[in-house]
Amino acid sequence: MDYKLAHKAHPWHGISLGDNVPEEVRVFIEIVPTDTVKYEVDKESGYLSLDRPQKFSNIVPSLYGFLPRTFCSEKMAELTNKALARYDVEGDGDPLDVCVLTEKDVTHGDIIVRARPIGGIRLLDHNQADDKIIAVLKNDAVYGGYTDIDELPKQIIRRLIHYFTTYKDIPGETNLRMKFVSIYGADVAKDVIRRSMEDYDDYIKRKEQE
Repeated sequence: MDYKLAHKAHPWHGISLGDNVPEEVRVFIEIVPTDTVKYEVDKESGYLSLDRPQKFSNIVPSLYGFLPRTFCSEKMAELTNKALARYDVEGDGDPLDVCVLTEKDVTHGDIIVRARPIGGIRLLDHNQADDKIIAVLKNDAVYGGYTDIDELPKQIIRRLIHYFTTYKDIPGETNLRMKFVSIYGADVAKDVIRRSMEDYDDYIKRKEQE
């Protein structure tokens, strides 16, 4: 028996991004729109863990997960610093987040999907770059033909921006945690992906030297 096949691949480290990155990527989905709690991959074990219940009505408007073998650090955050004419913004130290648009009702996470990046939303979480890549499910009947975020209906973009600028807020508090910076198209999204892959390689090298 091949014991390598007896173990589940770690979603962050053990899954390939695919052979045509960044034109097409494999995304690990953690959350779907029907979830009433927020799931997040436990970085040590690779299993989905319960991050927090959604105490208030705030439904993720798309499939939501991350790109395996990516890491948001210096190279990725450099683009946010350039956009804001700053030098002090850091990456959030997590894999790169991705929203995948599809007309299908996907009922649970802990799955891998193939998607095409078409753009992204640049956000600040306190002083950390927290970009959300926007992608479309490959061969999706409604969204599959889109190649750039400018082609999306404006209401879809507004819905995504509203969710990600409010989903961490606590009603009654005046300090807003997430700050919207800008949206960007497919070319920049692919650059963000490449940079996060380079940040991941650097991260793994540092871990091996520890």
